[in-house]
Amino acid sequence: MIELEGVPELIDPVMVAAFEGWNDAGDAASTAVAHLEREWKGEVFAALDAEDYYDFQVNRPTVFMDGGVRKITWPTTRLSVVRVGGDKPRDLVLVRGIEPSMRWRSFCNELLGFAHELGVELVVILGALLGDTPHTRPVPVSGVTSDPDLARRMDLEETKYEGPTGIVGVLQEACTHAGVPAVSLWAAVPHYVSQPPNPKATLALLNRLEDLLDLRIPQGELPEDARAWQVGVDQLAAEDSEVAEYVQTLEEARDTAELPEASGEAIAREFERYLRRRDVGPPGGKQRPPAGGGGSREDDEDGPED
Repeated sequence: MIELEGVPELIDPVMVAAFEGWNDAGDAASTAVAHLEREWKGEVFAALDAEDYYDFQVNRPTVFMDGGVRKITWPTTRLSVVRVGGDKPRDLVLVRGIEPSMRWRSFCNELLGFAHELGVELVVILGALLGDTPHTRPVPVSGVTSDPDLARRMDLEETKYEGPTGIVGVLQEACTHAGVPAVSLWAAVPHYVSQPPNPKATLALLNRLEDLLDLRIPQGELPEDARAWQVGVDQLAAEDSEVAEYVQTLEEARDTAELPEASGEAIAREFERYLRRRDVGPPGGKQRPPAGGGGSREDDEDGPED
């Protein structure tokens, strides 16, 4: 670990992590953490040593000019901290980087060492996967955990996935074995329009994170970007009859599956979000009243791998 500015003293910290690569379809997850850093002006305080975890032939360093001086940026994972103000301030430790090329267990242990030192109470890992979901419908976001007690307390799915996994799944299990509560939030990105960016999926992840942590996240330009993205995909689909027909098939399947799930809980959740955004105060600083139980469930689908 390369410490850049020392370790700050934090208030009720939660670690929020995302990694570019296999677990980041449409760059939705890494963009979500980048959005938090930008909106809340995150201060980087540490970075992992790139030599320990990355194959530079796979993740190339980049050269840039800084005041006429050539410098190199190495692929790595950085930690920053942001403070969410309001009546009950708290800190978020943001972890953003690239899925490591090697030594995954050491990578996770190093992150958990920092989580322990900072007094992190919960780790939330964001991911995005390709799925059979239409771009015209709300983005499904699944919340999963390996902890049965946490699943009951925060209204999450207890993961049953078996199969290949990425750094999100490895870090989730490392947290479980270390006794650190951990949750993975997964957004489903339409596989027929998988190229980044996907602001609609990024916004869906942030909305779910907002519900889970009971705070207000400033959205910035994301809602407008999400609308523009959907209009663009609508136009592309309209130009290809086969794609349009396929999208319609996905819409019908999604609507049929969700019909029994239309509930007062979902309506109440959206109404709470509407009221929260009408609160007067600085972006990110207004806390809503306790919602009585922590997180909420959206789009009850089987949780993805984690």
